Amino acid sequence: MRPLALITGASSGIGETYARILARQGYDLIVVARRADRLTALKTQLETKYAIQVEVFTADLLQDADIAKLEQRLRNAQNLTMLINNAGFDQLGDFADVPLEKHLGMLKVHLEATIRLCHAALPAMRQHRQGSIINVSSLAGVVPLPKNSLYSATKAGMVVLSEIMASEEKHYNIAVQVLCPGYTYTEIFDTVGFASFDVKVVPRFLWMSSEDVVNESLARLRPGQALVIPGWMNRVVYWSHKYNPIGKYLTFMVGNWFYNRNRK
Repeated sequence: MRPLALITGASSGIGETYARILARQGYDLIVVARRADRLTALKTQLETKYAIQVEVFTADLLQDADIAKLEQRLRNAQNLTMLINNAGFDQLGDFADVPLEKHLGMLKVHLEATIRLCHAALPAMRQHRQGSIINVSSLAGVVPLPKNSLYSATKAGMVVLSEIMASEEKHYNIAVQVLCPGYTYTEIFDTVGFASFDVKVVPRFLWMSSEDVVNESLARLRPGQALVIPGWMNRVVYWSHKYNPIGKYLTFMVGNWFYNRNRK
């Protein structure tokens, strides 16, 4: 029996890249997103190229009913090997200027859905004493960014949750990773949440490809090791923020200047 991975936000970006790389490694997949056409096209490509099975699961994680259906699918997947909570979105702006529904939506997608899906997946993994969970957070979850209040807050929540889960689940031989990428070439920068942000001004050395991010994630996936920050520049930013006495002040001031400079 082939290993099975469920991936949310699989229609593009990092989620799609996980799907392609895991398919190449011989995983069957359950791919989850709102865009059924994208998922169906991905299913056709991967099944044809790798002779695996791909299940399309159309869901909007802003909707309780869709999360509940996905929870049930996880409980029924007794051969589940890996869960990747990747779905997410952002809305740049001052806290008071961002519509409340956007803030609450990030709480729903980044935290509530992640909590519920992890809780649904873990019983079978514990029973088999094996499995992996990857929660895709962000560098903003460990280095708070201006104009990103709820995004940074919810991604930080994913970090804390994952670090505690990693400590608990290593006794069951289950790996729990929280991945914190920085600037990554994905479609998120084409969404309405980034309408005021000019990505062309971001220096090229700060960017990573989704393939490099995912490859580093999978290479470092093991029980007991939670936090993974891909890319040496991102790790420099993290360590400077964490251990430099004035690092928090500097990262916030530079981030605020950088945001204002890059506005369209």
